[in-house]
Amino acid sequence: MKTEQRRLPRGIREQLMIDAAVAAFSRGDYHTVRVEEIAEAAGTSKPTMYHYLGSKEGIFNACVRRESERLVEVLRAAVHDPGAPGGDDPLRRGFRAFFGFVVAHRGSWTVLYRRAAAGPAAAAVGGARERVLAEVTELITTCGELPEGTRERDAALLARIAVSTADAFADWLLDHPEESPDTLADHVAALTWAHLEMRGAPAGA
Repeated sequence: MKTEQRRLPRGIREQLMIDAAVAAFSRGDYHTVRVEEIAEAAGTSKPTMYHYLGSKEGIFNACVRRESERLVEVLRAAVHDPGAPGGDDPLRRGFRAFFGFVVAHRGSWTVLYRRAAAGPAAAAVGGARERVLAEVTELITTCGELPEGTRERDAALLARIAVSTADAFADWLLDHPEESPDTLADHVAALTWAHLEMRGAPAGA
């Protein structure tokens, strides 16, 4: 295995290391996971892990960066694709993609929001969250006719409400596999548009 991996291009080898690290960190706490076990799962050595990704913190940060980028890309693609699951509402499509990502990549979600929030990569996770908030804020601004003078403030506030609700629902989804990403996406989108209507701004589709 190690011999075979040495023949792989650097980029592929690095992704295999990150795959192994995501799996390890999703199972155990940052402080209890050993680099040796990650290296063994990746079919390489501890020195090679350090050579490619730096320290243990560097390995963890690499996991957070890659998985947060994947999540943002999934959201953005669904929002801008009218044919994506979720129907005509781009906000619902985005949250449908979000919950679908959580279900399909449980390890990624665990690392991003259950391990990294208070770990050495908290800043990186915060950056990824801000990117998601920016995407949702833009959607609300575009799709919901907010009153003049309050557009930017209200959109930012509603985006935070929507994303915080989705975070809580994601934890519920992982603990209750009988739930459906479609149903939870309906709830989050409906709650968000309901806030708009309560402020006297009927939602546009």
